[in-house]
Amino acid sequence: QVQLVESGGGLVQAGGSLRLSCAASGRIFRINDMGWYRQTPGKQRNLVASFLSNGTTTYADSVKGRFTVSMDNAKNTVDLQMSSLEPEDTAVYYCNAHIKSFSWRQASEYWGRGTQVTVSS
Repeated sequence: QVQLVESGGGLVQAGGSLRLSCAASGRIFRINDMGWYRQTPGKQRNLVASFLSNGTTTYADSVKGRFTVSMDNAKNTVDLQMSSLEPEDTAVYYCNAHIKSFSWRQASEYWGRGTQVTVSS
């Protein structure tokens, strides 16, 4: 019913910048929140940044001051602007969202397929 599609990953040198985008489509009544997680091989998926519908943002300590999350409610998109990238930021980045498809139904959680970000030293 709902799909999340990410774009914008790639290879960048340390100190560089990348912008990730995620678009939600399908049956959408209301988006409660959208955000980004990342995962490296053998490790759990961790929150990077999230944007609530009331405008509240949350960031992992490791990215504060370097990453900025923004959401466009009209377009159902969430972006992650990443600056001063470090090799430790290398991971697969996943878009995440909690979306209500109908007014009478609770929000469901959705994931994108992920996009690779590689930061070379």
